[in-house]
This record gives sequence, C-alpha cells and structure tokens, in this order.
Amino acid sequence: MSYDHKAIEKRWQTYWDEHKTFKTAPETSGKPKYYVMNMFPYPSGQGLHVGHPESYTATDIMARFNRMRGFNVLQPMGWDAFGLPAEQYAIKTGHNPADFTNENIKHFKKQVKSLGFSYDWDREINTTDPEYYKWTQWIFEQLYKKGLAYEDEIMVNWAPDFPGGGIVVANEEVIDGKTERGSYPVYRVPMKQWVLRITKYAERLLSDLDDLDWPEAIKEQQRNWIGKSTGAAVFFKVDGKSDYQVEVYTTRPDTLFGASYMVLAPEHDLVDKITTSECRADVDAYKAKIASKSDLERTDLNREKTGAFTGAYGINPVNGEKIPIWIADYVLSSYGTGAIMAVPAHDTRDYEFAKKFDLPIRQVIKGGDISKEAFTGDGTHINSAFLDVLDKKQAIEKIIDWLEEHDAGHKQVNYKLRDWIFSRQRYWGEPIPVIHWEDGKQTLVPESELPLRLPHLNQDQMKPSGTGESPLANAKSWLEVTRQDGVKGRRETNTMPQWAGSSWYFLRYIDPHNDKVLADPEKLKYWMNVDLYVGGAEHAVLHLLYARFWHKFLYDLGIVPTKEPFQKLVNQGMILGTNHEKMSKSKGNVVNPDEIVDSYGADALRVYEMFMGPLTQSKPWSTESLAGIRRYLDRVWRIFTSDGDGINPIIVNENDHKLDKIFNQTVKKVTEDYAAMRFNTAISQMMVFINETFKAEKLPKKYMNAFLQLLNPVAPHITEELWQRMGHQETIAYATWPTYDESQIIEKQIEMAVQINGKVRAKINTPVDISRDELAKMATDNPDVKKQVADKNIVKIIAIPGKIINIVVK
Repeated sequence: MSYDHKAIEKRWQTYWDEHKTFKTAPETSGKPKYYVMNMFPYPSGQGLHVGHPESYTATDIMARFNRMRGFNVLQPMGWDAFGLPAEQYAIKTGHNPADFTNENIKHFKKQVKSLGFSYDWDREINTTDPEYYKWTQWIFEQLYKKGLAYEDEIMVNWAPDFPGGGIVVANEEVIDGKTERGSYPVYRVPMKQWVLRITKYAERLLSDLDDLDWPEAIKEQQRNWIGKSTGAAVFFKVDGKSDYQVEVYTTRPDTLFGASYMVLAPEHDLVDKITTSECRADVDAYKAKIASKSDLERTDLNREKTGAFTGAYGINPVNGEKIPIWIADYVLSSYGTGAIMAVPAHDTRDYEFAKKFDLPIRQVIKGGDISKEAFTGDGTHINSAFLDVLDKKQAIEKIIDWLEEHDAGHKQVNYKLRDWIFSRQRYWGEPIPVIHWEDGKQTLVPESELPLRLPHLNQDQMKPSGTGESPLANAKSWLEVTRQDGVKGRRETNTMPQWAGSSWYFLRYIDPHNDKVLADPEKLKYWMNVDLYVGGAEHAVLHLLYARFWHKFLYDLGIVPTKEPFQKLVNQGMILGTNHEKMSKSKGNVVNPDEIVDSYGADALRVYEMFMGPLTQSKPWSTESLAGIRRYLDRVWRIFTSDGDGINPIIVNENDHKLDKIFNQTVKKVTEDYAAMRFNTAISQMMVFINETFKAEKLPKKYMNAFLQLLNPVAPHITEELWQRMGHQETIAYATWPTYDESQIIEKQIEMAVQINGKVRAKINTPVDISRDELAKMATDNPDVKKQVADKNIVKIIAIPGKIINIVVK
C-alpha cells in the first residue's frame, strides 16, 4: 500500500512553520555552530527547475544531520532579486519590476517550502528590499572613502538608434553587433562608469586561495582570472616625437631583439597623437570598423587578423631599431598597457599578423622552423647580442638588469585582473549614493539618509533616457537636488550591478533585522565563516571573486573577523534531460518539480536526486528511477506500519540480536557518508537495511527509531510522520544522532577458498583469529577436500589465516 504523501507533507510543513522548528538558536546557546547555505536564487517568473532541489537538498541534509549531532545550525534562504530580465520584462509589459519581482518571490518561496527544506525563514533577505540595500550602499560609501571606488571612462555597448534615443546594452544583449531586441546597431564607445579597485587586493585574493577547502578546478579558474605574471615594463620612444613613449608589459623581455613591430589597441591614448596625416584616414576607418566588436569577438573569437599602420615608428631600446607601430583589434586597452611589442617568430598570434601584413620575422630562440610556424618552445638565444647562448631564465634576468641600468624599463609583476566595472545604465538596481554638484564637487549621500531608495517609475519613465544614462534620469523629482547653500546637483543615475547584493548577503543572514550596523560584531564572530557553501560551478569566478574582495575589504575595516567568507565550497553537478543534454524549453526536456512533488512526493524527489550519483557529477533524469525510489519509500512505510493505522506489531522493545551487525554497519556508513557528502552511497546502505528488516521476525524498536533518524535528512516528511507513530511527542529534528558499536561490525568469521595444487576445490568459513595448524586441520577435514585427496599423498599444506590455503598433493 502506498502512503499518502500529499497529506503527510502538508501536515509537517504546516507544523514546522507554526512551531518555527528550524529557528536558529541564539549565539549564547553553548553549542558549536554550523553555518550552511546555498547560492541564493534569482526569482525568475519561471520558478524552480529540478536543478534547484539538488543543491538545496544537499545543504538541507547537512543542516539536519548536524542539528542531530548537537550543532547550532544556521541555514538561511533569500533572493538575489535585482537583475536585467526583470527590467526587460518591465519595459515590455509596463509593469514595475518591484511588483512582479515580489510575486515571483512568493511563487519561488511556495515551491521551496513544498520541498521541506529546513530554513530559518525569520532570516529571509531580499536584495531589492531598501532595508537590505541600505547596507549595500553603505559598503559602497566605505569603498569610496578609501579610494577604492572611482569614476573612469569605460568602453560600453551603445545602441544610438534604439527607440527612445539610445541605450547602453549588456554584452549578453548583443548578437552579431546588434541589439537582441530590434537588431539595432551597437557601437563600442567610452562612457563614464563607476569602478571598484579590486586590483588592490589581487595578491591577497590569489595567495589566500591556498587556505580554502574548495575544488581545485575552481581555485585554478580564480588563479587564471587573477593572472599573476612576472615580467618587465619596456619603454619604446616614438621616433620623431620625443614627448611620447609607448610602454609595453611583457613576460618575455628576453625576446626584445626579435621585436619587429608594435601594436596598440585602437582605443589607446597615443593613437591619435602619433598617427601621421598619410595614415589618418585608414586608422579612423579601422577604428570605426571594429567599434561594435566585443572584447570576446576581438580576442577568443578572432580568427582573421586585421589592423592599420599608424605611420609612426617606435625605437627598440635594446638596439635602436625603428619598428612600425600598428593598431589591431586583438590588443585590448583594458589589458596590460594596451600595447605590445610583437615578436612574430615566437608568438602564434603575432606570426599570423606578420605573415598577413608582410612584416619581418626574426628568430631569437633556437628551435623549430619559422618558415612554417612560430616556435613557441624554449631554447638558447640567438641573434640577441649579449643574450646569445643563454637560456630563458638567464636571459630574462640579464635583459631586466640591462633595462633598469639604461632607464629603458624595469622588472614588474602584472595581473590580468581588471578593476570591477560597477555601474549599469539600468533602473532595476541599487542606486549609487553619490551626488554630482554644479560647482564640480561630488559628495556621498550622508549615511544617516541611507537607504537612497529607488523611485517608482511608470512605463514611460522606464524607457531609455536617450542620453546613455539609466531611466533614473527621467525621474526628475528624484534626480534633482539642491544643497543648503543653493547649489543644484543631480543624483548619480547609474545603478549597481546584480553582483553587488550577492557580494555580502551571507553576512546579513547572521543579523538580518539590525538597523544600526551591517551585523552585530559578536554574532559575526560566532558564525563566520560559512562552513559549507554549495552552488553551481558557473559562479566559479565573478561572484566568488567579488564576494571575497568585499569580505577582505570589510576585514580590513574591522567589520568581519575572518579573511575569507566561505571555508568549504561544493559545486553540484548538472541534472540533464533524459537525452543526456542540458534541460531547455527548446529541447522539450525540462522537468517541472511541482509536477513531481504532486505525483511522487517531495521526499521521493529529494531521495531520488541524491541517489542519482555523486553530488558533484552531472547525471541524466529518469522518471523510471524516480518511481523506483517512491517504491522504496512505500516499503519503508510498510515495514513500520504493516499498512495499518498504528505501528507494525513486530516492532518490539526486545532485541534478538539478528540485526545487530547490519544496523551498526548502517549507522557507521550513513554517518561517514553524510559527513563526506556521499549521499548516494548512504541511501544505498539504508536500502540494504530495509531489505534485511523484511527478513526479520522481530524488529528492535531502538534500531527502527534510529533508522528514521538516518533517513530523516533526506526524507524529512515521512520520517517525521513515522517518528510520531513510534510514540514520540517531539519533532525528530533535534533527536540525538544514533551511535554504533564497532565490536558489532567486526567480522568474526571469514570465508576462505581451499586450493588443491593451485585450483579452488572447496570453500570454508573460518574464525578470524584461527591459527595456522587449526586452519590446515579445518581444510583437510572438509568433506569435499577429503574426496579430492582420498587417493593421493599430501606433500605440503600452505595455510595462512585470512589469505590462502593450498594443499599440494601427488
């Protein structure tokens, strides 16, 4: 008989809500803390998909497991609710994003609650709540005061023909150089943006990775993004223009004798200053041609090399040679100095460019065949004057000494990491609390006046401003302010990116209703850092890097007690469609969790997603396997209830000891597997235990109670119901975790194969502590062995307990 999952799940979800079962205990509880959380979701109108319950169930297992083990558990949930999709939908429909975002949150929350997660809902946060983003704005103001927030001219995607007079669009809204909506041409133009100086923390962000319990692949991605390298800054004077010099950064200054041309980013400040009149038209035309290309199109996706000659020449400091200066889109102004010295003989990209434009290729490292391709390996130096015959390390050291001695350059550590562009020309984001005054001054909104609230805009005001500013420029009554001395000013119209709210939310969970400080210092001291953080690998770089940056900044201010926010990170694998492809509406392979919960129950969905395979691996969905899990839960129900209203009569107080071994094995394995997040193998062991209970004549009540505790973290509803039926008045959530008796697990007998002349002829069960002589006697006394050796002479018996028995006969 199948249990009524709908009635049971509704009953216990109501009970948990009414009794606030999972409300976090005070910091003064005397218990050790366990802080576990997921990356909070963006509440889209589409609601949950089956990928969400995977990571949420994993953290919920750890929360429930550790509550029973005596920890004070903090497991919160909130909403990363600012975002571009909401604004796009608002412009399209005329609805204000605040209104439908709140509706989306209600829908999301209802879905999340239907799955039985043990969140402390009193700590729920929403990044669009002014009482939350008050502190996001406060953090920005501290960054500003420390010189870590500044304005700069940054290249943006500008669509001047967009209805309404022009709009700045995000990279993901640009397709083939045109806007995703309406296919209007997009150009790369400089525009004033707020930027955060994350590069000041580059070295700490890099070195502190070593102390974190994170997947090595994620740490490596962060290392690569930060991109530390050691090389040299080299100065090339511009021929005939003594006031100008081009600085390049290179990790291979030892190849300086092979530099045969230079390339500047088309946006480089020197381009217009050094371009000759003869080349001006070509340079301007080229700059216009590549104006709509994104950085990705200019680098990773750049297959064909293009460029234009400026007419100017740089002077190679090491030999005085004049080399032509070009511009090309594959050099970015945002990386390094926006200029390179090109050594085509030893760089594939430079080689392709040189071949196309017939530029010299001079080999300076021995090896390869540069008539066919660039040689990018290591070797001794040639054609390099005082560097000849030196290896790479020797040559780099010597050329840097030479550059420094001749004031032509110096050793330099560089990072690929760029400062964080922090502003968006959007309405739906946190207002940046800055005022620009007509007298040229710039001030922060006083802390006492925070939060600076986002004004409510109507449909007309939500449209692009036409100036490149956000729609906030249309909210005149909000925008324009007057100082006490009569000077007029305008509020900053850019808003913060979606990354802002998610860069510190884990701190607000600790003290979400505090209106005096970001969070109480004593509470932060007790809870930080996060013990387990679970989320998708797609956030490997930006979210985690930005959160670490803000946390380190707050640490420097003395606000937080730890250098890092997340001690342990786990990335769940993706749940694929039945065809092993990523789920998407276009492929028709999306699975709606609401339908699964309705048909099979939340517990079945939770157990199935944890049983599919290791948490960190991707795996395909199978409704047939889900049905199998539901049948398992029905068996659990049946063994406890015998399909009646009470408890199975074979569940008794006395213990006949027939289940001792499997019970203790199960407690040990499930405990160890939960701790290591090996949920699939823990579930397998619990299946084995239930199989054994169906063979037993009596089921010790102690063992059956303990089994419910083992299963509860994965299947909380059915276990709460059965726990109550077993006579308990209190929730199972805080019952003390079962222990096991190691002596009951130790094998007392083992099966050994008996070989005769090397071939297995019989098997015997022997005590673990048997002696050699006793083992030999047991083997020769075995009836099957006696038959085999009846007419033969036993020459030798090799008997090693627990390993081998071999009887040699003739």
